[in-house]
Amino acid sequence: MFLLRLTPASLVSTFFLAGRFPVAPGTFTSALALILAFWLHGNTASYFLVTAGVIALGFLFSGEEERDSGRKDPGHIVIDEVAGIFISFFFVPFSWSVAITGFFLFRAFDMFKVPPADRFEKMGGSWGIMADDIMAGIYTNIVLQIALRLVF
Repeated sequence: MFLLRLTPASLVSTFFLAGRFPVAPGTFTSALALILAFWLHGNTASYFLVTAGVIALGFLFSGEEERDSGRKDPGHIVIDEVAGIFISFFFVPFSWSVAITGFFLFRAFDMFKVPPADRFEKMGGSWGIMADDIMAGIYTNIVLQIALRLVF
C-alpha cells in the first residue's frame, strides 16, 4: 500500500502534490506553471521574486525528497519544471501563441537534454534535479527572444 508522506520537502518538490498527477506529471505541472506565469507576467518584480523563490526552494527541498523516495530524480518531483517554465518566459512578451510555443519548446528541451543539460542531469541530489530544467528554461527563453525579434 502506498502511503503519501506530507513533509515540507514533499509538498514543495511535488509543487503541492501536482507531481502526483497520475499521467505525465511533469507536463501537467508545466501547464500549471504556465498559467501561474501568465497570471504574474504583468508585474516584473513579483515574477522575479516568485521565480527566484521557486528555484531556491527547489534546490533546498528536491534533494531531500529524492533521498526520501529512494530513487534518482523520481517523476513526482516537479518543482524543477516550475522553475524551468518561469525562466522560459522571463522578459518575454506574453501572448497565447508565445505561451503555447514556449511550452512545447520547454518540454522538448527538457526531454532531449541538449548539452550541457545532459551533464547536469547526471549530478546527484538537488543539482541534478534542478540544473537540467533550468538549462531547458534558458534555452527556451533564448529561442523565444530570437524568434520574437525575427518575427516583429
